[in-house]
Amino acid sequence: MKITITGRKVTLRDNFKELATKKLSRFERIFDEDADANVVVTLEKNRQTVEITIKQRGMIYRAESTAMEMNDALDQVMSALGRQIRKNKTKLEKKIHSGAIDQYLGDIVEEEPVAEPAVDADEEYHIVRVKHFFVKPLSVEEAILQMNMLGHQFFMFRNETNGEINVVYKRKNGDYGLLEPDAE
Repeated sequence: MKITITGRKVTLRDNFKELATKKLSRFERIFDEDADANVVVTLEKNRQTVEITIKQRGMIYRAESTAMEMNDALDQVMSALGRQIRKNKTKLEKKIHSGAIDQYLGDIVEEEPVAEPAVDADEEYHIVRVKHFFVKPLSVEEAILQMNMLGHQFFMFRNETNGEINVVYKRKNGDYGLLEPDAE
């Protein structure tokens, strides 16, 4: 597994980098050598945020935690990743062995800063970032799995059965919803 550690607004000490690498090494038995792990540490107002993203064969595993100490945040993120992987272990094994995961999905191709919009008196919507990403065909089940692995509340994908852009989302009661475009 290739590990990249980045500090935003903070200079990371070597002992933190070694600790993060050591903790991530426990996942090496799960991931291949081609997996990329990204660790980003951000300092904001005396709070440390640690975000770990692992990409392998089109699947993205992501967790984020904020604490007063970056080591505490790292511990919380590692346990969250472990829970996430254990929770979806059987589904992931089925997908990996069936070869359906070989598709490359969700890699952000480009991020554009957005200029300040002209503010209308009635509306005050501010778009602060626009993301462009490649959308691969997936089944609804694969899209829900990917959404859960990212920890998001919704996920946009191209439905492999009809070729349309769809959105799956998590409902307040824990069930899932599917948004499909209508021609009318």
